[in-house]
Amino acid sequence: METILVAGGAGYIGSHMVYYLIDKGFDVVVADNLSTGFRESVHPKARFYQGDTRDKTFLRKLFVKEQIDAVIHMDAYSIVPESVENPLKYFDNNVIGVISLLEVMKEYGIKRIVFSTTAAVYGRSESKYILEDSSKNPINPYGDSKLMMERIMHWVDQSDGIKYVALRYFNAAGAHPNGQIGEAHSNETHLIPNILKVAADDSLMFHIYGNDYKTPDGTNVRDYIHILDLAEAHILALEYMKSGNPSTAFNLGSNQGYSVKEILDATREVTDKKIPTTISPRRSGDPDVLVADSKKAREILGWTPQYSDIKDIIRTAWNWHKNNPKGYIK
Repeated sequence: METILVAGGAGYIGSHMVYYLIDKGFDVVVADNLSTGFRESVHPKARFYQGDTRDKTFLRKLFVKEQIDAVIHMDAYSIVPESVENPLKYFDNNVIGVISLLEVMKEYGIKRIVFSTTAAVYGRSESKYILEDSSKNPINPYGDSKLMMERIMHWVDQSDGIKYVALRYFNAAGAHPNGQIGEAHSNETHLIPNILKVAADDSLMFHIYGNDYKTPDGTNVRDYIHILDLAEAHILALEYMKSGNPSTAFNLGSNQGYSVKEILDATREVTDKKIPTTISPRRSGDPDVLVADSKKAREILGWTPQYSDIKDIIRTAWNWHKNNPKGYIK
């Protein structure tokens, strides 16, 4: 049984990754400073260490106590508008954090890392579907920090043989079907949970940030992928590296774009709620369209997403939100 360290395993994506790994028979260690994650979201069978991956003393103590076989890195900050307002926070946590982690991995001979990166590395795409070798021109500090992290891993692989797989997420969505964990942020910026908050409380108003994008209905278009389909890709990436394959990057998406208005209509159908709506100014750093071509992941990793219907993705998220309207706060 391999022991996997999930850095950021108390966050939205990380907590689902931990549940999925344990369901698949892995031994799991979680490191998280709980700045945005929740201790309650960590699977009871995972061994939890509270600390920051920028802290090499903390990491060394963890690696002495635990025999880690591979790392899944999920502890970067990820809010686009915040990164525009406070870029140094993002470069400090995301870039400095991965440097510290790689340095200590090198010290302890840990040679595999799966890294959560993002479609934001591409910026504004000129083509309908984005390929892994599409041009990379981030338009916000979040995307730029992730691209820097990818480049750092490339050179560390060349110098020290630490293999990596960079998984470029498009839009993670949904929740675990068991309803025990889901998406909860103190400052929620993601589309689906914000719509569901209004569905759960009709005294609120859902804000569409911009209706003048270069898209058919004027609202920006994104590619949504269920959180457990993302988790499966990480396990396939671990096996890919274990088999001796070279470091690389993969897009993870559904190959299908949905506008904000289309997601709103689908959510109204799933929840049977009216969801009052208003138009607000654009957010900083938001591209018009981001849709993946994930053919490479499907062909090389054998990745086959199980949640292909956007309504099924929304349904799992609604199951969590309607039963946990305040997230992990009881």
